Amino acid sequence: MSALDPLAGACLLLGAVLALSAGAGLVKFRHTLERMHAGTKPQVGGVLLVLLAMWLHRPTWANAGPLALVGLSQVITVAVAAYTMARAAYARDSSREDEDDGTSLPSEEPPGSSPES
Repeated sequence: MSALDPLAGACLLLGAVLALSAGAGLVKFRHTLERMHAGTKPQVGGVLLVLLAMWLHRPTWANAGPLALVGLSQVITVAVAAYTMARAAYARDSSREDEDDGTSLPSEEPPGSSPES
């Protein structure tokens, strides 16, 4: 066990917490634009912290290159995807908070079913 392993463990746990909060935000928020925020910033932060933990576990230059490439591609693709989703949501005029924009999760019980059946 190296001296960096506790720091790697802390980064891994914090990255997992951020990824969990991103997933909770995707379920919790009602509109596309709110979900977009939850699905981008904490998710990217979580992935970058997990990548940092991987590098701290084995801190070599041979591992740094692929991990940096994965992190960079994550930052770029999530930003482009969020921009595309925001433009589509804006085009559908789904930014109003008082209306359902048609992207909400279905209810837990399907319509017409009862717990006794």
